[in-house]
Amino acid sequence: MNLFSLREVGMRYDGAQVLRGANLDFAAAQFVAVAGPNGAGKSTLLGIMAGLRPKYSGRCEYAGTEVARWGRRAFARQVCFLPQSLKMEFPFTAEQVVLMGRTPHCDGLFESPEDWSEVERAMATTDSLEFRGRDFRTLSGGERQRVILASAVAQQPQTLLLDEPTTFLDVKHQVAIYRLLRDLSRQGLLVIAVTHDLNLAASFTDRILVLDAGRVAADAAPSEVLTTDTIRRVFGVESSIQRGPGGKPWIFYGE
Repeated sequence: MNLFSLREVGMRYDGAQVLRGANLDFAAAQFVAVAGPNGAGKSTLLGIMAGLRPKYSGRCEYAGTEVARWGRRAFARQVCFLPQSLKMEFPFTAEQVVLMGRTPHCDGLFESPEDWSEVERAMATTDSLEFRGRDFRTLSGGERQRVILASAVAQQPQTLLLDEPTTFLDVKHQVAIYRLLRDLSRQGLLVIAVTHDLNLAASFTDRILVLDAGRVAADAAPSEVLTTDTIRRVFGVESSIQRGPGGKPWIFYGE
């Protein structure tokens, strides 16, 4: 069953068309990477799907209902959007930031045992328990990313929308996060992540959606999308493609 259905979706900023004619369907239990050059419309697409860009053209439906018609709390229980970075001006601990992910489920003034259990589970899953008591503002960029992802996991959504979730992370945690996102999709979640790392996407995702100048340039399994022609046409670089375990593509960039 499709969760998101987009038909002729477009978006303008100050008269400039940054997304145009997007016709896309996204089903549960999928891990989708969204790739493309800077300014291709990747973050705009995610913003529309997250209900943060209301002045789009066309139709963007979630579970059969236009995104704009969903109640905010009901939509937050279904869809979680994770920005590339999160600014925090107040002295919240990492654990308190993760607890904020439980807000759509709270019915009273106090957190329930289930809320704390989900926080514990989410922080363990993202390898962030060791700094649960630290001020979020004192964490490194990579540590913050893991805490923010833990907050999303604690929210228990059906869909995760992530804008470059591995920014600031070292290789170990990049791989760990993508493995976690793949596992979440296999448990039934729809996971859509913007990325610039095509090899990481090829290793873990089911599908790569490539945007170029606001249009869908390619949309299929990594082995079909990642070709030397597409990489040259969209990204403007020469490459060669090798096949790794399971026939997964691996890109070598160069002349």
